[in-house]
Amino acid sequence: MKKYLAEMVGTMVLTLMGCGAAVALDCNVNNVPGMVGTALAFGLSVVAMAYTIGGISGCHINPAITLGMLLSGKMSTKDAVGYWIGQIVGGIIGALLLYVIVSSTGEGGPVGTGANDLQTGITPLAGFLAETIFTCVFVLVVLGATSKTNGATNNFAGLAIGLALVLVHLACIRFTGTSVNPARSIGPALFQGGTALSNLWIFIIAPLIGGALASLIWKGIEPAEKKK
Repeated sequence: MKKYLAEMVGTMVLTLMGCGAAVALDCNVNNVPGMVGTALAFGLSVVAMAYTIGGISGCHINPAITLGMLLSGKMSTKDAVGYWIGQIVGGIIGALLLYVIVSSTGEGGPVGTGANDLQTGITPLAGFLAETIFTCVFVLVVLGATSKTNGATNNFAGLAIGLALVLVHLACIRFTGTSVNPARSIGPALFQGGTALSNLWIFIIAPLIGGALASLIWKGIEPAEKKK
């Protein structure tokens, strides 16, 4: 149970800090500093949580990562379901806290919940492809960085994964605001509503497909574990 609670807490922090930065920095396609700051916030949140709850749950804080781990044979179905529930609940709590803060501000204060949505000029197909491809890359990094075959470099997995998330955000944020994480998208969309909610299916299905593809790729390239 503790690992499921850890996933809930970790995802809550990721959503609150990452989406909070997006709101505070007014992240949009016309605000490059805001986009860079948001990318760093998400990446740093992952690094912080990796060294906080990594020893408890492995710090997935992302249903797509959990799916990749499940399909790679690194966890049981029972644990995967527990992780998914914890992650979704955590994302909703994080979004709720941000919503309460933003709703309490006065005129001219920040607005929104940092929800994902298709950006200007981006079609549903383009957004779906972007989320699938970039999630695949991200989850592949996670599978590789946490693999036992990586030896000593495994100790720096949290840093590598956090930096990878920064990179993925920088590449994908112009298309969808960057989700690559259904749990990070569900909560903010519920409180923001509108097209963020009607397009939510993209940010649930595409990342899960990306996570599944990453597990297939990893199975094909993963080296055999060295015998001691």
